[in-house]
Amino acid sequence: MCGIWALFGSDECLSDKCTSAMKIAHRGPDAFRFENVNGFTNCCFGFHWLAIVDQLYGMQPLRIRRFPFLWLCYNGEIYNHHTLKMQFQFDYQTKVDGEILLHLYDRFGIQKMASLLDGVFAFVLLDTANRKVFLGRDTYGVRPLFKLLTDDGILAVCSEAKGLTDITHSMSTSANIVPFLPGHFEVFNLKHNGKVESIQMDQFHCCTQEPPHAIYNTVARLPSGFDEETVKSNIRTLFENAVRKRLMAHRRIGCLLSGGLDSSLVAATLVKLAKEEKLQYPIQTFTIGAEDSPDIIAARKVAAHIGSEHHEVNFTTEEGIRALEEVIFHLETYDISNIHASVGMYLVSKYIREKTDSVVIFSGEGSDELTQGYSYFHKAPSPKAAAEDSVRLMKELYLFDVLRADRTTAAHGLELRVPFLDHRFTAYYLSLPVEMRIPKHGVEKHLLRDSFKGLNLIPDEILWRRKEPFGDGLVSQNKFWYTSLQEHLKHVVNDFQLEQAQKTFPHNPPPTKEAYYFRQVFEKHYPGRAEWLPHYWMPRWISATDPSAQTLSIYKPDRDQ
Repeated sequence: MCGIWALFGSDECLSDKCTSAMKIAHRGPDAFRFENVNGFTNCCFGFHWLAIVDQLYGMQPLRIRRFPFLWLCYNGEIYNHHTLKMQFQFDYQTKVDGEILLHLYDRFGIQKMASLLDGVFAFVLLDTANRKVFLGRDTYGVRPLFKLLTDDGILAVCSEAKGLTDITHSMSTSANIVPFLPGHFEVFNLKHNGKVESIQMDQFHCCTQEPPHAIYNTVARLPSGFDEETVKSNIRTLFENAVRKRLMAHRRIGCLLSGGLDSSLVAATLVKLAKEEKLQYPIQTFTIGAEDSPDIIAARKVAAHIGSEHHEVNFTTEEGIRALEEVIFHLETYDISNIHASVGMYLVSKYIREKTDSVVIFSGEGSDELTQGYSYFHKAPSPKAAAEDSVRLMKELYLFDVLRADRTTAAHGLELRVPFLDHRFTAYYLSLPVEMRIPKHGVEKHLLRDSFKGLNLIPDEILWRRKEPFGDGLVSQNKFWYTSLQEHLKHVVNDFQLEQAQKTFPHNPPPTKEAYYFRQVFEKHYPGRAEWLPHYWMPRWISATDPSAQTLSIYKPDRDQ
Protein backbone atom coordinates (compact mmCIF):
# COMPACT_ATOMS: atom_id res chain seq x y z
CA MET A 1 0.00 0.00 0.00
CA CYS A 2 1.46 3.31 -1.12
CA GLY A 3 0.23 6.68 -2.30
CA ILE A 4 0.72 7.79 -5.89
CA TRP A 5 0.28 11.26 -7.35
CA ALA A 6 1.07 12.61 -10.82
CA LEU A 7 0.45 15.75 -12.82
CA PHE A 8 0.86 16.23 -16.57
CA GLY A 9 0.44 19.38 -18.66
CA SER A 10 0.36 21.90 -15.81
CA ASP A 11 2.86 24.64 -15.06
CA GLU A 12 1.58 25.02 -11.51
CA CYS A 13 4.35 26.08 -9.11
CA LEU A 14 6.38 23.44 -7.33
CA SER A 15 5.18 24.32 -3.82
CA ASP A 16 1.52 23.94 -4.83
CA LYS A 17 2.23 20.57 -6.42
CA CYS A 18 4.00 19.32 -3.31
CA THR A 19 1.19 20.57 -1.10
CA SER A 20 -1.35 18.57 -3.11
CA ALA A 21 0.81 15.46 -3.15
CA MET A 22 1.36 15.63 0.62
CA LYS A 23 -2.38 15.30 1.30
CA ILE A 24 -2.03 11.53 0.99
CA ALA A 25 1.14 11.22 3.09
CA HIS A 26 -0.66 8.79 5.44
CA ARG A 27 -0.63 6.13 2.72
CA GLY A 28 3.16 5.83 2.74
CA PRO A 29 4.82 6.71 6.04
CA ASP A 30 8.28 5.29 5.19
CA ALA A 31 9.47 7.84 2.61
CA PHE A 32 8.37 10.50 0.10
CA ARG A 33 9.75 11.49 -3.28
CA PHE A 34 8.71 14.25 -5.66
CA GLU A 35 10.34 14.17 -9.07
CA ASN A 36 10.08 16.07 -12.34
CA VAL A 37 10.52 14.11 -15.55
CA ASN A 38 13.75 14.92 -17.37
CA GLY A 39 13.07 16.87 -20.56
CA PHE A 40 9.33 17.11 -19.85
CA THR A 41 8.90 20.26 -17.80
CA ASN A 42 5.16 19.79 -17.27
CA CYS A 43 5.35 16.19 -15.98
CA CYS A 44 5.95 15.22 -12.37
CA PHE A 45 5.37 12.39 -9.92
CA GLY A 46 4.83 12.24 -6.17
CA PHE A 47 5.17 8.99 -4.24
CA HIS A 48 4.55 8.04 -0.62
CA TRP A 49 6.22 4.73 0.19
CA LEU A 50 5.14 1.94 2.50
CA ALA A 51 7.99 -0.55 2.07
CA ILE A 52 6.59 -4.09 1.88
CA VAL A 53 8.57 -6.20 -0.62
CA ASP A 54 11.88 -4.58 -1.66
CA GLN A 55 12.93 -2.17 1.08
CA LEU A 56 16.11 -1.20 -0.77
CA TYR A 57 15.00 -0.51 -4.35
CA GLY A 58 11.26 -0.03 -3.95
CA MET A 59 11.25 3.77 -4.07
CA GLN A 60 9.29 5.29 -6.96
CA PRO A 61 8.87 6.51 -9.63
CA LEU A 62 10.44 3.20 -10.59
CA ARG A 63 12.97 3.27 -13.43
CA ILE A 64 15.48 0.65 -14.57
CA ARG A 65 18.52 0.85 -16.85
CA ARG A 66 17.00 -1.40 -19.51
CA PHE A 67 14.08 0.99 -20.09
CA PRO A 68 15.32 4.53 -19.33
CA PHE A 69 12.31 5.95 -21.22
CA LEU A 70 9.75 4.39 -18.82
CA TRP A 71 8.58 5.95 -15.55
CA LEU A 72 6.28 3.96 -13.26
CA CYS A 73 4.31 4.93 -10.17
CA TYR A 74 2.09 2.18 -8.86
CA ASN A 75 0.31 1.10 -5.70
CA GLY A 76 -0.34 -2.59 -5.26
CA GLU A 77 1.01 -6.11 -5.22
CA ILE A 78 1.56 -8.34 -8.25
CA TYR A 79 1.32 -11.85 -6.84
CA ASN A 80 2.46 -13.66 -9.99
CA HIS A 81 5.50 -11.49 -10.75
CA HIS A 82 7.97 -14.34 -10.11
CA THR A 83 5.97 -16.69 -12.35
CA LEU A 84 5.86 -14.15 -15.18
CA LYS A 85 9.54 -13.35 -14.78
CA MET A 86 10.48 -17.02 -15.23
CA GLN A 87 7.91 -17.66 -17.95
CA PHE A 88 9.20 -14.85 -20.18
CA GLN A 89 12.83 -14.94 -18.93
CA PHE A 90 12.90 -11.29 -17.94
CA ASP A 91 16.17 -9.92 -16.53
CA TYR A 92 15.22 -8.13 -13.30
CA GLN A 93 17.14 -5.19 -11.86
CA THR A 94 15.30 -5.04 -8.51
CA LYS A 95 13.21 -7.28 -6.26
CA VAL A 96 10.19 -5.00 -6.66
CA ASP A 97 7.07 -6.87 -7.81
CA GLY A 98 6.01 -3.86 -9.88
CA GLU A 99 9.07 -4.10 -12.10
CA ILE A 100 7.16 -6.77 -14.02
CA LEU A 101 4.90 -4.03 -15.44
CA LEU A 102 7.85 -2.43 -17.24
CA HIS A 103 8.97 -5.70 -18.84
CA LEU A 104 5.44 -6.76 -19.83
CA TYR A 105 4.63 -3.36 -21.32
CA ASP A 106 7.85 -3.27 -23.36
CA ARG A 107 7.28 -6.78 -24.72
CA PHE A 108 3.49 -6.93 -25.17
CA GLY A 109 1.95 -3.47 -24.87
CA ILE A 110 -0.52 -2.14 -22.35
CA GLN A 111 -3.54 -4.39 -23.06
CA LYS A 112 -1.77 -7.73 -22.64
CA MET A 113 0.33 -6.37 -19.81
CA ALA A 114 -2.77 -5.61 -17.77
CA SER A 115 -4.49 -8.91 -18.60
CA LEU A 116 -1.48 -10.95 -17.41
CA LEU A 117 -1.33 -9.41 -13.95
CA ASP A 118 -2.61 -11.38 -10.97
CA GLY A 119 -2.85 -8.91 -8.15
CA VAL A 120 -4.25 -5.60 -7.03
CA PHE A 121 -2.90 -2.39 -8.47
CA ALA A 122 -3.32 1.19 -9.60
CA PHE A 123 -0.61 2.54 -11.88
CA VAL A 124 0.60 5.54 -13.84
CA LEU A 125 3.08 4.60 -16.56
CA LEU A 126 4.86 7.23 -18.64
CA ASP A 127 6.53 6.26 -21.92
CA THR A 128 8.66 9.27 -22.88
CA ALA A 129 9.92 7.63 -26.09
CA ASN A 130 6.40 7.36 -27.50
CA ARG A 131 4.95 10.31 -25.56
CA LYS A 132 2.21 8.22 -23.94
CA VAL A 133 0.73 8.11 -20.45
CA PHE A 134 -1.14 5.01 -19.25
CA LEU A 135 -3.44 4.59 -16.26
CA GLY A 136 -4.81 1.28 -15.00
CA ARG A 137 -6.66 -0.22 -12.05
CA ASP A 138 -7.30 -3.78 -10.87
CA THR A 139 -10.51 -5.71 -11.55
CA TYR A 140 -12.40 -4.79 -8.39
CA GLY A 141 -10.69 -1.52 -7.55
CA VAL A 142 -8.99 -2.86 -4.42
CA ARG A 143 -6.34 -0.22 -4.95
CA PRO A 144 -7.82 3.28 -5.36
CA LEU A 145 -7.21 5.73 -8.19
CA PHE A 146 -8.75 9.11 -9.04
CA LYS A 147 -8.17 11.34 -12.03
CA LEU A 148 -9.11 14.70 -13.44
CA LEU A 149 -8.70 15.71 -17.06
CA THR A 150 -9.39 19.28 -18.11
CA ASP A 151 -10.56 20.59 -21.45
CA ASP A 152 -7.23 22.37 -21.90
CA GLY A 153 -5.15 19.22 -21.53
CA ILE A 154 -4.15 18.88 -17.89
CA LEU A 155 -4.19 15.40 -16.37
CA ALA A 156 -3.86 14.82 -12.63
CA VAL A 157 -3.91 11.45 -10.89
CA CYS A 158 -3.95 10.46 -7.22
CA SER A 159 -4.66 7.51 -4.95
CA GLU A 160 -7.27 9.58 -3.13
CA ALA A 161 -9.47 12.40 -4.35
CA LYS A 162 -8.25 14.77 -1.62
CA GLY A 163 -4.91 15.03 -3.40
CA LEU A 164 -6.60 16.62 -6.42
CA THR A 165 -9.08 19.11 -4.92
CA ASP A 166 -6.61 21.98 -4.61
CA ILE A 167 -5.54 21.53 -8.22
CA THR A 168 -9.08 22.19 -9.45
CA HIS A 169 -9.28 25.37 -7.36
CA SER A 170 -6.37 26.89 -9.26
CA MET A 171 -7.75 26.12 -12.72
CA SER A 172 -9.70 28.48 -14.93
CA THR A 173 -11.47 25.61 -16.67
CA SER A 174 -13.87 23.22 -14.97
CA ALA A 175 -12.61 19.75 -14.15
CA ASN A 176 -14.35 16.88 -12.45
CA ILE A 177 -12.49 14.53 -10.14
CA VAL A 178 -13.72 11.02 -10.86
CA PRO A 179 -12.77 7.54 -9.64
CA PHE A 180 -10.88 5.61 -12.29
CA LEU A 181 -13.00 2.62 -13.32
CA PRO A 182 -11.80 -0.77 -12.04
CA GLY A 183 -10.72 -3.29 -14.65
CA HIS A 184 -9.83 -0.58 -17.17
CA PHE A 185 -6.78 1.08 -18.64
CA GLU A 186 -6.62 4.45 -20.38
CA VAL A 187 -4.12 5.80 -22.90
CA PHE A 188 -3.20 9.47 -23.25
CA ASN A 189 -1.10 11.30 -25.82
CA LEU A 190 1.47 13.67 -24.37
CA LYS A 191 1.55 16.42 -26.98
CA HIS A 192 4.63 18.48 -27.81
CA ASN A 193 3.09 21.55 -26.17
CA GLY A 194 3.03 19.58 -22.91
CA LYS A 195 -0.73 19.04 -22.90
CA VAL A 196 -2.54 15.70 -22.63
CA GLU A 197 -5.40 14.12 -24.56
CA SER A 198 -7.19 10.82 -23.93
CA ILE A 199 -7.12 8.55 -26.99
CA GLN A 200 -8.29 5.17 -25.69
CA MET A 201 -10.04 3.59 -22.72
CA ASP A 202 -10.61 -0.15 -22.58
CA GLN A 203 -11.66 -2.87 -20.19
CA PHE A 204 -9.04 -5.58 -19.78
CA HIS A 205 -11.00 -7.93 -17.53
CA CYS A 206 -13.90 -7.56 -15.18
CA CYS A 207 -16.19 -9.70 -13.04
CA THR A 208 -18.97 -9.31 -15.62
CA GLN A 209 -16.84 -10.83 -18.38
CA GLU A 210 -15.28 -14.24 -18.84
CA PRO A 211 -12.00 -14.41 -16.90
CA PRO A 212 -8.71 -13.76 -18.70
CA HIS A 213 -6.59 -16.59 -20.05
CA ALA A 214 -4.40 -16.77 -16.95
CA ILE A 215 -7.47 -17.51 -14.82
CA TYR A 216 -8.72 -20.17 -17.22
CA ASN A 217 -5.40 -21.98 -16.93
CA THR A 218 -5.77 -22.39 -13.19
CA VAL A 219 -9.49 -23.19 -13.21
CA ALA A 220 -8.95 -25.78 -15.94
CA ARG A 221 -6.57 -27.72 -13.70
CA LEU A 222 -9.28 -28.15 -11.06
CA PRO A 223 -11.51 -31.24 -11.14
CA SER A 224 -14.27 -30.55 -13.65
CA GLY A 225 -18.01 -30.75 -13.23
CA PHE A 226 -20.52 -29.18 -10.90
CA ASP A 227 -21.26 -32.03 -8.55
CA GLU A 228 -21.44 -30.66 -5.03
CA GLU A 229 -18.39 -32.37 -3.52
CA THR A 230 -16.18 -31.38 -6.46
CA VAL A 231 -17.33 -27.78 -6.19
CA LYS A 232 -16.68 -27.62 -2.45
CA SER A 233 -13.21 -29.11 -2.92
CA ASN A 234 -12.43 -26.54 -5.62
CA ILE A 235 -13.63 -23.70 -3.39
CA ARG A 236 -11.31 -24.82 -0.59
CA THR A 237 -8.35 -25.19 -2.96
CA LEU A 238 -8.80 -21.81 -4.60
CA PHE A 239 -9.39 -20.01 -1.31
CA GLU A 240 -6.29 -21.48 0.29
CA ASN A 241 -4.24 -20.53 -2.78
CA ALA A 242 -5.65 -16.99 -2.58
CA VAL A 243 -4.41 -16.64 0.99
CA ARG A 244 -1.05 -18.29 0.28
CA LYS A 245 -0.06 -15.98 -2.56
CA ARG A 246 -0.80 -12.97 -0.33
CA LEU A 247 1.89 -13.98 2.16
CA MET A 248 4.32 -12.08 -0.09
CA ALA A 249 5.80 -9.50 2.32
CA HIS A 250 8.92 -8.46 4.21
CA ARG A 251 6.80 -6.82 6.93
CA ARG A 252 4.78 -8.49 9.66
CA ILE A 253 1.36 -9.87 8.69
CA GLY A 254 -1.79 -9.59 10.81
CA CYS A 255 -5.51 -10.10 10.30
CA LEU A 256 -8.74 -8.32 11.21
CA LEU A 257 -11.05 -10.74 12.99
CA SER A 258 -14.66 -9.78 13.68
CA GLY A 259 -15.68 -13.31 14.61
CA GLY A 260 -17.91 -13.57 11.56
CA LEU A 261 -17.60 -16.28 8.94
CA ASP A 262 -15.47 -14.38 6.41
CA SER A 263 -12.77 -12.93 8.64
CA SER A 264 -12.63 -16.19 10.62
CA LEU A 265 -11.96 -18.25 7.48
CA VAL A 266 -9.28 -15.79 6.40
CA ALA A 267 -7.61 -15.74 9.84
CA ALA A 268 -7.72 -19.53 10.28
CA THR A 269 -6.30 -20.18 6.82
CA LEU A 270 -3.65 -17.51 7.34
CA VAL A 271 -2.49 -19.04 10.63
CA LYS A 272 -2.42 -22.51 9.06
CA LEU A 273 -0.34 -21.40 6.07
CA ALA A 274 1.96 -19.22 8.16
CA LYS A 275 2.94 -22.33 10.12
CA GLU A 276 3.50 -24.30 6.91
CA GLU A 277 5.62 -21.48 5.46
CA LYS A 278 7.50 -21.23 8.78
CA LEU A 279 7.02 -17.50 9.28
CA GLN A 280 9.24 -16.28 12.10
CA TYR A 281 6.41 -14.77 14.13
CA PRO A 282 2.87 -15.66 15.24
CA ILE A 283 -0.03 -14.16 13.31
CA GLN A 284 -1.70 -11.34 15.21
CA THR A 285 -5.49 -11.02 15.03
CA PHE A 286 -7.41 -7.88 15.94
CA THR A 287 -10.99 -7.35 17.11
CA ILE A 288 -12.75 -4.19 18.23
CA GLY A 289 -15.83 -3.95 20.41
CA ALA A 290 -17.28 -3.47 23.86
CA GLU A 291 -16.53 -6.17 26.42
CA ASP A 292 -19.87 -7.97 25.93
CA SER A 293 -20.26 -7.27 22.22
CA PRO A 294 -21.07 -10.17 19.88
CA ASP A 295 -17.93 -9.58 17.80
CA ILE A 296 -15.57 -9.64 20.79
CA ILE A 297 -17.09 -12.85 22.15
CA ALA A 298 -17.08 -14.66 18.79
CA ALA A 299 -13.58 -13.51 17.82
CA ARG A 300 -12.23 -14.68 21.19
CA LYS A 301 -13.49 -18.19 20.42
CA VAL A 302 -11.93 -18.17 16.96
CA ALA A 303 -8.56 -16.85 18.16
CA ALA A 304 -8.39 -19.54 20.87
CA HIS A 305 -9.28 -22.20 18.31
CA ILE A 306 -6.68 -21.20 15.71
CA GLY A 307 -3.95 -20.13 18.14
CA SER A 308 -3.38 -16.56 16.98
CA GLU A 309 -1.81 -13.80 19.07
CA HIS A 310 -5.08 -12.03 19.72
CA HIS A 311 -5.64 -8.33 20.47
CA GLU A 312 -8.93 -6.84 21.65
CA VAL A 313 -9.50 -3.12 21.17
CA ASN A 314 -12.08 -1.53 23.45
CA PHE A 315 -14.81 0.43 21.71
CA THR A 316 -17.25 2.90 23.22
CA THR A 317 -20.08 4.75 21.53
CA GLU A 318 -18.57 8.05 22.66
CA GLU A 319 -15.24 7.23 21.03
CA GLY A 320 -17.01 6.22 17.84
CA ILE A 321 -18.93 9.47 17.68
CA ARG A 322 -15.74 11.49 18.25
CA ALA A 323 -14.07 9.69 15.33
CA LEU A 324 -16.89 10.33 12.81
CA GLU A 325 -15.47 13.46 11.20
CA GLU A 326 -12.00 11.96 10.75
CA VAL A 327 -13.55 8.84 9.27
CA ILE A 328 -15.67 10.76 6.75
CA PHE A 329 -12.65 12.86 5.77
CA HIS A 330 -10.62 9.75 5.01
CA LEU A 331 -13.48 7.88 3.33
CA GLU A 332 -14.40 10.73 0.93
CA THR A 333 -18.01 9.53 1.01
CA TYR A 334 -21.24 10.16 2.90
CA ASP A 335 -22.73 6.72 2.31
CA ILE A 336 -24.60 5.62 5.44
CA SER A 337 -23.63 1.95 5.41
CA ASN A 338 -19.98 2.69 4.71
CA ILE A 339 -19.69 5.11 7.60
CA HIS A 340 -21.45 2.73 10.01
CA ALA A 341 -18.90 0.01 9.29
CA SER A 342 -15.87 2.27 8.93
CA VAL A 343 -15.69 3.68 12.45
CA GLY A 344 -14.66 0.40 14.06
CA MET A 345 -12.26 -0.47 11.25
CA TYR A 346 -10.64 2.97 11.48
CA LEU A 347 -10.13 2.70 15.23
CA VAL A 348 -8.77 -0.85 15.16
CA SER A 349 -6.36 0.19 12.37
CA LYS A 350 -5.19 3.07 14.55
CA TYR A 351 -4.49 0.62 17.36
CA ILE A 352 -2.54 -1.70 15.03
CA ARG A 353 -0.34 1.16 13.84
CA GLU A 354 0.34 2.57 17.31
CA LYS A 355 0.59 -0.59 19.42
CA THR A 356 1.97 -3.37 17.17
CA ASP A 357 4.44 -4.02 14.35
CA SER A 358 1.92 -5.65 12.00
CA VAL A 359 1.75 -3.72 8.72
CA VAL A 360 0.20 -6.10 6.15
CA ILE A 361 -3.39 -6.69 7.23
CA PHE A 362 -5.68 -9.41 5.89
CA SER A 363 -9.44 -8.93 5.87
CA GLY A 364 -12.64 -10.64 4.70
CA GLU A 365 -13.95 -7.97 2.31
CA GLY A 366 -15.71 -9.11 -0.86
CA SER A 367 -17.22 -12.31 0.48
CA ASP A 368 -20.72 -10.94 1.09
CA GLU A 369 -20.93 -9.60 -2.45
CA LEU A 370 -19.49 -12.71 -4.05
CA THR A 371 -21.30 -15.36 -2.01
CA GLN A 372 -24.65 -13.56 -1.51
CA GLY A 373 -24.08 -12.93 2.18
CA TYR A 374 -26.39 -9.98 2.78
CA SER A 375 -29.68 -10.67 4.55
CA TYR A 376 -31.76 -9.31 1.68
CA PHE A 377 -30.64 -12.16 -0.60
CA HIS A 378 -33.19 -14.32 1.23
CA LYS A 379 -35.83 -12.25 -0.59
CA ALA A 380 -34.38 -12.62 -4.10
CA PRO A 381 -37.20 -13.40 -6.55
CA SER A 382 -35.11 -16.06 -8.31
CA PRO A 383 -31.60 -17.57 -8.31
CA LYS A 384 -30.90 -15.71 -11.55
CA ALA A 385 -31.88 -12.38 -9.99
CA ALA A 386 -29.68 -13.14 -6.99
CA ALA A 387 -26.71 -13.96 -9.23
CA GLU A 388 -27.19 -10.76 -11.22
CA ASP A 389 -27.29 -8.67 -8.07
CA SER A 390 -24.16 -10.38 -6.81
CA VAL A 391 -22.37 -9.25 -9.97
CA ARG A 392 -23.75 -5.73 -9.53
CA LEU A 393 -22.36 -5.61 -6.00
CA MET A 394 -18.98 -6.85 -7.21
CA LYS A 395 -18.86 -4.10 -9.82
CA GLU A 396 -19.65 -1.48 -7.17
CA LEU A 397 -17.21 -2.69 -4.53
CA TYR A 398 -14.87 0.21 -5.28
CA LEU A 399 -17.62 2.62 -4.16
CA PHE A 400 -18.48 0.83 -0.93
CA ASP A 401 -16.80 -2.03 0.96
CA VAL A 402 -13.45 -1.92 -0.84
CA LEU A 403 -13.36 1.86 -0.47
CA ARG A 404 -14.04 1.55 3.26
CA ALA A 405 -11.42 -1.14 3.82
CA ASP A 406 -8.74 0.72 1.89
CA ARG A 407 -9.26 4.16 3.41
CA THR A 408 -9.59 3.06 7.04
CA THR A 409 -6.39 1.00 6.91
CA ALA A 410 -4.45 3.40 4.66
CA ALA A 411 -5.28 6.26 7.02
CA HIS A 412 -2.85 4.61 9.43
CA GLY A 413 -0.21 3.44 6.96
CA LEU A 414 -1.32 -0.20 6.76
CA GLU A 415 -1.57 -2.42 3.68
CA LEU A 416 -4.83 -4.29 3.14
CA ARG A 417 -5.06 -7.74 1.53
CA VAL A 418 -8.37 -9.33 0.58
CA PRO A 419 -8.18 -13.02 -0.50
CA PHE A 420 -11.92 -13.30 -1.19
CA LEU A 421 -11.35 -10.97 -4.17
CA ASP A 422 -8.68 -13.17 -5.71
CA HIS A 423 -9.22 -13.32 -9.48
CA ARG A 424 -9.21 -17.08 -9.70
CA PHE A 425 -11.47 -17.55 -6.70
CA THR A 426 -14.06 -15.04 -7.90
CA ALA A 427 -13.94 -16.33 -11.49
CA TYR A 428 -14.68 -19.86 -10.34
CA TYR A 429 -17.38 -18.92 -7.84
CA LEU A 430 -19.23 -16.75 -10.37
CA SER A 431 -19.06 -19.58 -12.93
CA LEU A 432 -21.07 -21.94 -10.71
CA PRO A 433 -24.76 -22.62 -11.48
CA VAL A 434 -26.94 -19.88 -10.02
CA GLU A 435 -28.95 -22.41 -7.99
CA MET A 436 -25.83 -23.44 -6.05
CA ARG A 437 -25.06 -19.93 -4.82
CA ILE A 438 -28.34 -18.86 -3.23
CA PRO A 439 -29.10 -18.95 0.53
CA LYS A 440 -30.41 -22.33 1.64
CA HIS A 441 -32.27 -23.58 4.70
CA GLY A 442 -32.57 -19.98 5.89
CA VAL A 443 -28.78 -19.53 5.89
CA GLU A 444 -26.91 -17.10 3.67
CA LYS A 445 -23.56 -18.13 2.12
CA HIS A 446 -24.60 -21.75 2.53
CA LEU A 447 -22.27 -23.08 -0.17
CA LEU A 448 -19.23 -21.35 1.32
CA ARG A 449 -20.04 -22.58 4.81
CA ASP A 450 -20.72 -26.10 3.62
CA SER A 451 -17.39 -26.17 1.77
CA PHE A 452 -15.52 -25.91 5.09
CA LYS A 453 -17.81 -28.18 7.12
CA GLY A 454 -16.14 -30.98 9.06
CA LEU A 455 -12.59 -29.60 8.75
CA ASN A 456 -12.35 -28.09 12.24
CA LEU A 457 -10.71 -25.05 10.63
CA ILE A 458 -12.95 -22.78 12.71
CA PRO A 459 -15.50 -23.68 15.42
CA ASP A 460 -18.82 -24.97 14.06
CA GLU A 461 -20.77 -22.26 15.89
CA ILE A 462 -18.73 -19.65 13.97
CA LEU A 463 -18.97 -21.51 10.67
CA TRP A 464 -22.77 -21.29 10.91
CA ARG A 465 -22.98 -17.94 12.75
CA ARG A 466 -25.53 -15.63 11.15
CA LYS A 467 -24.24 -12.45 9.60
CA GLU A 468 -23.61 -9.63 12.08
CA PRO A 469 -22.99 -6.48 10.02
CA PHE A 470 -19.53 -5.10 10.82
CA GLY A 471 -20.02 -2.06 12.98
CA ASP A 472 -23.25 -3.26 14.53
CA GLY A 473 -21.60 -6.10 16.44
CA LEU A 474 -19.32 -3.58 18.16
CA VAL A 475 -21.37 -2.72 21.20
CA SER A 476 -23.52 -4.32 23.88
CA GLN A 477 -25.82 -7.17 22.99
CA ASN A 478 -28.64 -4.99 24.25
CA LYS A 479 -28.02 -2.05 21.93
CA PHE A 480 -26.70 -1.70 18.37
CA TRP A 481 -24.00 0.82 17.40
CA TYR A 482 -26.26 2.32 14.75
CA THR A 483 -29.05 2.82 17.34
CA SER A 484 -26.75 4.72 19.71
CA LEU A 485 -25.46 6.80 16.83
CA GLN A 486 -28.94 7.73 15.65
CA GLU A 487 -30.00 8.67 19.16
CA HIS A 488 -27.05 11.06 19.43
CA LEU A 489 -27.52 12.63 16.00
CA LYS A 490 -31.25 13.29 16.37
CA HIS A 491 -30.23 16.14 18.70
CA VAL A 492 -27.64 17.46 16.22
CA VAL A 493 -29.95 17.73 13.18
CA ASN A 494 -33.39 19.30 13.64
CA ASP A 495 -36.68 18.37 11.99
CA PHE A 496 -36.73 21.44 9.74
CA GLN A 497 -33.30 20.62 8.30
CA LEU A 498 -34.45 17.11 7.42
CA GLU A 499 -37.67 18.45 5.85
CA GLN A 500 -35.57 20.72 3.60
CA ALA A 501 -33.05 17.97 2.74
CA GLN A 502 -34.16 17.58 -0.88
CA LYS A 503 -33.67 21.29 -1.51
CA THR A 504 -30.42 21.54 0.42
CA PHE A 505 -28.91 18.39 -1.09
CA PRO A 506 -30.72 17.61 -4.38
CA HIS A 507 -28.25 14.86 -5.33
CA ASN A 508 -28.78 11.85 -3.04
CA PRO A 509 -30.90 13.75 -0.48
CA PRO A 510 -30.33 12.28 3.00
CA PRO A 511 -33.32 10.19 4.18
CA THR A 512 -32.58 10.39 7.93
CA LYS A 513 -31.04 12.78 10.45
CA GLU A 514 -28.05 10.50 10.66
CA ALA A 515 -27.54 10.66 6.88
CA TYR A 516 -28.02 14.45 6.99
CA TYR A 517 -25.22 14.83 9.52
CA PHE A 518 -22.89 12.63 7.48
CA ARG A 519 -23.62 14.78 4.43
CA GLN A 520 -22.92 17.99 6.36
CA VAL A 521 -19.49 16.73 7.40
CA PHE A 522 -18.74 15.54 3.86
CA GLU A 523 -19.69 18.93 2.37
CA LYS A 524 -17.47 20.66 4.91
CA HIS A 525 -14.41 18.83 3.58
CA TYR A 526 -15.47 18.25 -0.05
CA PRO A 527 -17.95 20.96 -1.02
CA GLY A 528 -19.76 20.36 -4.31
CA ARG A 529 -18.40 16.79 -4.69
CA ALA A 530 -21.60 14.88 -3.88
CA GLU A 531 -21.48 13.15 -7.29
CA TRP A 532 -18.56 11.03 -6.10
CA LEU A 533 -21.30 8.81 -4.64
CA PRO A 534 -23.77 7.84 -7.40
CA HIS A 535 -26.27 6.31 -4.94
CA TYR A 536 -26.58 5.06 -1.40
CA TRP A 537 -25.94 1.40 -0.64
CA MET A 538 -29.37 -0.11 -0.02
CA PRO A 539 -30.80 -3.64 0.11
CA ARG A 540 -32.86 -4.91 -2.82
CA TRP A 541 -36.31 -6.53 -3.12
CA ILE A 542 -37.61 -5.11 0.16
CA SER A 543 -38.81 -1.71 1.30
CA ALA A 544 -35.91 0.10 2.99
CA THR A 545 -34.81 3.68 3.60
CA ASP A 546 -31.94 2.67 5.87
CA PRO A 547 -29.19 0.18 4.93
CA SER A 548 -28.84 -1.30 8.42
CA ALA A 549 -29.80 -4.97 8.37
CA GLN A 550 -31.34 -4.59 11.82
CA THR A 551 -34.11 -2.43 10.35
CA LEU A 552 -35.24 -5.27 8.09
CA SER A 553 -37.92 -7.74 9.10
CA ILE A 554 -35.89 -10.62 7.65
CA TYR A 555 -32.89 -9.92 9.92
CA LYS A 556 -32.33 -12.61 12.57
CA PRO A 557 -29.08 -12.10 14.49
CA ASP A 558 -27.53 -14.77 16.67
CA ARG A 559 -28.16 -12.62 19.71
CA ASP A 560 -31.89 -13.26 19.23
CA GLN A 561 -31.50 -17.01 19.02
